[in-house]
Amino acid sequence: MINAAASVVASIPSPEISYFDIGPLRIHIYALCIITGIIVAVLWTNARLTKRGAEPWVVIDIALLAVPLAIITARIYHVLTHWSFYFGEGANPWSALYIWEGGIAIYGALIGGAIGAWLGCRWTGIRFWTFADALAPGLLLAQAIGRFGNWFNQELYGLPTDAPWGLEIDYPNPAWPIGLPEGTLFHPTFLYEVIWNVLGVLFLVWVGRRFRLQWGRLFALYLVWYSAGRIVWESIRIDPSDIFLGLRTNVWAAILGVVIGLTIFFVQKRRHPGFEQSPYVSGREWNAGQAVQSQNNTDDFVDVSEPPTSEVEGASATSTPATN
Repeated sequence: MINAAASVVASIPSPEISYFDIGPLRIHIYALCIITGIIVAVLWTNARLTKRGAEPWVVIDIALLAVPLAIITARIYHVLTHWSFYFGEGANPWSALYIWEGGIAIYGALIGGAIGAWLGCRWTGIRFWTFADALAPGLLLAQAIGRFGNWFNQELYGLPTDAPWGLEIDYPNPAWPIGLPEGTLFHPTFLYEVIWNVLGVLFLVWVGRRFRLQWGRLFALYLVWYSAGRIVWESIRIDPSDIFLGLRTNVWAAILGVVIGLTIFFVQKRRHPGFEQSPYVSGREWNAGQAVQSQNNTDDFVDVSEPPTSEVEGASATSTPATN
């Protein structure tokens, strides 16, 4: 059994704080990690979409729908897969709303985010799969940044370990396994996922350029890469989770993610063997430099200060018609 002696070995300390106060306002570092990840993903996706020929910052219009829906469904998914934690005996049902304490599920975020992105793409005329491919590496990097929030919250760690990179967790801790002595080290699953996700970002950028993956195939590889790693991390995590057929619900979600990713990749490869002609659906194209709702364009100026004179009208009547 891992015991207090393990703490003598070099280890990864957990942060001493998870929030700080600015006047009456309490800032949770978990939330800052999530927000930072969202900003990074939006900026990178904008750059990738613009490079494809989309209107600069059209990603903001899509994000206005996708991000709120992603956060809402991420929380709903987490609560549903940890039902007893929020609605079991002795639990506080109102804590289901305390999102700042942690507890959002990426697969729930993907469901809500996909719905919001689809609506946003319909609104802006951007092809949904073009947006998804542009988003893929930035989304994976955002997930890597967001995982540091779990580190600050001292949550979602793995099985006990005596490895040099074992994670120190304050004792007592609400999620501390019963029977383990103080000083026990745990697998830093947050760090494993950060490393895996960063490697995935590099892979997606390389494979996307090397094979010019379009029509959602790059996003499909994102699903496969992330979900494959998630199967492993979920298998060694010890935080409470509902079990279905012997596996944690998130393991089943990760397996489904791999299957869906592979399905999208091969179906889209067969349906769309060529390259996308435009990031926009037909008839919704945007031309660089075009004026939008401009009221200062001198080319469109018409002087209506006084009606034309009879002399001008007469001259017009005798002028030579233009050649058709």
